[in-house]
Amino acid sequence: MNDRAALAFEDREFTLAQLEALADGLAATLARRGVRAGERVALMSSNRPEFVVAVLAIWRLGAAVVLLSPAWKRAETEHALAVTEPAHAVGDHPVLAELMPMLHLDEPVEPGGGPFPALGPGADAVLVFSSGTTGLPKAVRHTHASLGAAVRHWRDALELTARDRIQIATPPSHILGLLNIVTALETGVWMRLHRRFSLDAVLRHIEADRITVEMAVAPIALALASHPDLESHDLSSLRFIMWGATPVTPSVAETVTRRTGVGWVPAYGASELPVITCNPLGDARLDSAGRAVPGVELRVVSLETGEPVGTGETGEIQARSDSLMAGYLPAAATAQVMDGGWYRTGDVGRLDADGRLRLTDRTKEMIKVRGFQVAPAEVEAVLHGHPDVADCAVFGIPDPADGEAIVAAVEPRGTADPAALAALVGERLASYKRPRRVVLVPEIPRLPSGKVLRRVLRERYGAAPRP
Repeated sequence: MNDRAALAFEDREFTLAQLEALADGLAATLARRGVRAGERVALMSSNRPEFVVAVLAIWRLGAAVVLLSPAWKRAETEHALAVTEPAHAVGDHPVLAELMPMLHLDEPVEPGGGPFPALGPGADAVLVFSSGTTGLPKAVRHTHASLGAAVRHWRDALELTARDRIQIATPPSHILGLLNIVTALETGVWMRLHRRFSLDAVLRHIEADRITVEMAVAPIALALASHPDLESHDLSSLRFIMWGATPVTPSVAETVTRRTGVGWVPAYGASELPVITCNPLGDARLDSAGRAVPGVELRVVSLETGEPVGTGETGEIQARSDSLMAGYLPAAATAQVMDGGWYRTGDVGRLDADGRLRLTDRTKEMIKVRGFQVAPAEVEAVLHGHPDVADCAVFGIPDPADGEAIVAAVEPRGTADPAALAALVGERLASYKRPRRVVLVPEIPRLPSGKVLRRVLRERYGAAPRP
């Protein structure tokens, strides 16, 4: 098994044995630089095979990887380093190199290494940063045991085997990218790593590499739906496209399926608990995040009392599993998301009688208008259905009369009439859900995961609406 191709990057391929040998050599180099078991090593790297090698090498030594996004600027990186206090650094990013001594990934790796310490399941494996849609991001601590459980859940939910072929164009410093990499290595799945995201390159390689499972977050799904030459690509090798990180936009997903014949499998997870639910293969529905994967328990609790609610009732989604994080850094933040062993996702939804989870919104993003709770996703779903809307996001701003007023930021496709878009919502939904204002924007700011940065929209476009 070790002599079969495991990873492709541009025109190079690596077998598992080659990756293991490179990891041994880099581990020996890191050991000579003083890396010891139990320490933390910062990794800030572009998408490249050496990222994978570095993760394996750090684990060889019993150290934990602190994953830093290569998109971060100096202040964001300084915050992450202050929170996690890594003793060492490796990567290829100048920002990290400016802040602490860094072993550059371009330095040659000599063969050899070992013997290495045995890894305890309770030892920290990785610290990955939460999305940070509100405030500064927190570091999420996963042990080898919790990450291993997440890998098993992902493998089983997507029915991944050594016959599958995937590609990774999203940042591997994000939990989904890392989960895909580790699952591929442990399951024998062949993977292509892209230096950067290019939809045209992704489509070409589905065809050329006979990719079987494609991973998509909202921006990728939107780009697929609007791609002018989508039909010219042979996507027949795909078993399905996985939609994750944000609730599905049905009109977008249906457009892609109509144009390609490929169906979607929505899944749901978080940095803190990477795989929570997934749609059953062959019975996937766009209006559901799926059922709890085996090994994960779900419950819904009242937003007012915190007590569990009945089937079909809406509340906050909570989960518990062996794949749950060990906690946050700073540690004091952990208690805020735990409820007697249950992880409080901060998401709002309901469980149907057949166990399917339906997401409606984020608790922190609900807009309260005249005492009524308004889910931004509900308003966004209406706007997404309009042909002049390429992308959109809805947020609330303080209003002295109504408590909050709804503002819709719309990235237009061609021309768009703000008044007509507001009227459309008023026609489809209750009057209090109609946006007070529709503002046309050049783009909707999103995290690499696809989550909307509503905080940024409020700062840019949140001036009090005129009466």
